[in-house]
Amino acid sequence: MKFLLDNALSPAVAEALRAEGHDAVHVRDHGLSKAPDDAVFEFAASQGRVLVSQDTDFGTLLARRNATKPSVILLRRTDKRPATLIECLLANLGQIADHLAHGSVVVIEDNRVRVRRLPFASPSL
Repeated sequence: MKFLLDNALSPAVAEALRAEGHDAVHVRDHGLSKAPDDAVFEFAASQGRVLVSQDTDFGTLLARRNATKPSVILLRRTDKRPATLIECLLANLGQIADHLAHGSVVVIEDNRVRVRRLPFASPSL
């Protein structure tokens, strides 16, 4: 699976995903560390990468654009240490991989994992 790690996450998370055989890059690897969310979002979509972030703004971008990609993993954990986030991601990838491949937002919290398929449904009027 291909991943793009957002700036708020340690590059060590990308390194650990690569060590497990994934194609993982950090925004810093592509000169996007100071880029606006829109640019990071577009880069992930154009590269077919799952965007991994702690920033809920990416869910807003998906909803506003009614987009089906990129898939996004939102890490909403209390413990934000890289080692903990790496362990959490690797432990959950097996159960969420199919969702990510078909366009989803996956929110990983301390005690649960939530999945929303893309595009988000438009509210009824």
